[in-house]
Amino acid sequence: MLVKKIARRIVGWILLLSAMTAQPVSAQETPAAGAPSSPEPAVSGSTPAIQVNAKAALLMEPITGQILLSQNPHEKLPPASVTKVMTMLLIFEAIEQGKISWDDIVTTSEHAASMGGSQVYLESMEQQSVRDLVKSVVIASGNDAAVAMAEFIAGSEDAFVTMMNNRAKELDMNDTHFINACGLDTPGHLTSAYDIAVMTRELIVKHPSVFNYSKIWMDKIEHKTARGIQDFGLSNTNRLLKSYPAATGLKTGSTSEALYCISATALKNGLQLNAVILGAPDPNTRFGEAIKMMDYGYANYAMASGDAVDTIAGEIAVVKGNLQKVNVKIRNQVSALIPKGKSVELERKVELLNAVPAPFKANTKAGVAIYFHEGKEVGRSDLVTVEDAARAALSDIMGRVLVRWFK
Repeated sequence: MLVKKIARRIVGWILLLSAMTAQPVSAQETPAAGAPSSPEPAVSGSTPAIQVNAKAALLMEPITGQILLSQNPHEKLPPASVTKVMTMLLIFEAIEQGKISWDDIVTTSEHAASMGGSQVYLESMEQQSVRDLVKSVVIASGNDAAVAMAEFIAGSEDAFVTMMNNRAKELDMNDTHFINACGLDTPGHLTSAYDIAVMTRELIVKHPSVFNYSKIWMDKIEHKTARGIQDFGLSNTNRLLKSYPAATGLKTGSTSEALYCISATALKNGLQLNAVILGAPDPNTRFGEAIKMMDYGYANYAMASGDAVDTIAGEIAVVKGNLQKVNVKIRNQVSALIPKGKSVELERKVELLNAVPAPFKANTKAGVAIYFHEGKEVGRSDLVTVEDAARAALSDIMGRVLVRWFK
């Protein structure tokens, strides 16, 4: 009997060792999805859409990309200085990619200094930091500062405009054609309320640090010229910062052809909104209609959010690893726009692979978290491993076998 008992243990030991070195059987992997790549149709609600006193208008929630209101959204119109949303996007992307830095010094060309319209009165050969030129663009809508930055990034304004149009194509801004970097009236320089919302979304979602500048009411730069150093005051062109408590930015514009335009952003109770106005008859109407649109959004919708980034959502087995199990966490927070009056609670369902084979690095995909609102799927987030796992050494395997043996 003793011999048979030992033999059974040896056979069990061999089978266990074989199982620990076998390839895992994996569940079918469900792809996770982040924010939509393109804006979604308007959310249905009980409140009727409002009419806006402008040639075109659109209200979007930028995180989900859902459109709440639209009026002539694809009509091609001159955007005036709202053009600079794309200019700012390319500037912030160049900084993020390491092509330029905030402390780089830019020398103003004669061409940049010659820009009319809204300006900060840069002189030819005057030098300014990227940081101060960005302030001049975002706060004071300086055409000269925008062109100076365009030349610094691309070598010439024309080359930068090519970059602008290429980026517009990447974002599926099919109503847009840029001819300059600042928005001065030029035949053929056109976009739409929809496209402005798309590029605004790309800027504020990917580069929220732009709000560090767009929320400034007054600031200054120093003009450094042959006459010495002189302070120059910057006043924000966006009066919503004073009249609308939730306002966070972003860009105004006005010319004789474009009339009065704005891409206005606001944040209230966790809900971010972007109201685009093109061709309002006067500045008061521009700001008033933007407020009316955003008030409509806040009165009718709320934001529901899933688990925060890095929330632990379970654990998964590791095969052939120095670890037997590893925790998994949420990669991206899921958000959903909910009509007011409904619960803002989201339900979560976790789908994991059977196991993850070692070796692997932290943030290896191991499954997906699916979020539901009232039974309807509203978003997904990848579940990723919290830590690395190395391939198991023989000592790891033997140690586990011995633990099971004595159990």
